[in-house]
Amino acid sequence: MRVSSGVPGFDDLVEGGLLDQRLYVVSGPPGSGKTTYCSQFITQGAKEGDNCLYVTMHETKSELSKDMAGYDFGFDRALQSDAVQFLNLVTENGKRTITQFGTDGGLTNRLVAFIEQNDVDRAVIDSTMLLQHFFADMDDEITGFLSALKQTDATILLISEMTDPTSYSDEHYLAHGVVFFHNFLDASGMTRGIQVIKMRGTAIDCDIREISFSDQGLRVFPDRKVQG
Repeated sequence: MRVSSGVPGFDDLVEGGLLDQRLYVVSGPPGSGKTTYCSQFITQGAKEGDNCLYVTMHETKSELSKDMAGYDFGFDRALQSDAVQFLNLVTENGKRTITQFGTDGGLTNRLVAFIEQNDVDRAVIDSTMLLQHFFADMDDEITGFLSALKQTDATILLISEMTDPTSYSDEHYLAHGVVFFHNFLDASGMTRGIQVIKMRGTAIDCDIREISFSDQGLRVFPDRKVQG
């Protein structure tokens, strides 16, 4: 089964949508569109009646809502609805919430238990860089964390700060798919693009496609290829 990303044009690149119950990494430099993409993914889930979860380690619910306030695709309404749960792991409320789901195994077991017990269909985790604050040994624990997430029944997007599409990290190897955002200067000015680097079970070509931002959010132009 495939689920819609909620991003116009993107699903055309991946045979109609993301395969459900899989883990995807969304990478790219700051300001390239990662959070907008993930917000549209959550909003689409809320519209379809999915149980959604947005996990962050650096923004409050209010801050995230304000970040997306310039768009009209409905993320603010989704965030306030019963369809979306928001979990900030560094606030006292967030810590109390996650602690209810066990004291053994640290963040990995607690978050997986939260996802399973709340029957979460879609989740966004922001981000890999901030996970280091929860793991004593990032290199060892990230593998177990990602492997555990892959065993849940949720379709999960993990935001990564990786800025080099040719440099693979543990999360890229372990994920079912990798979506990379490009944001670079060329002779004509700033060029933005999106590239599906990896997508198990899906025919992809790895070419960079043009993207644009409007008050409706992010849009992908599957027929417009750009050079990175």
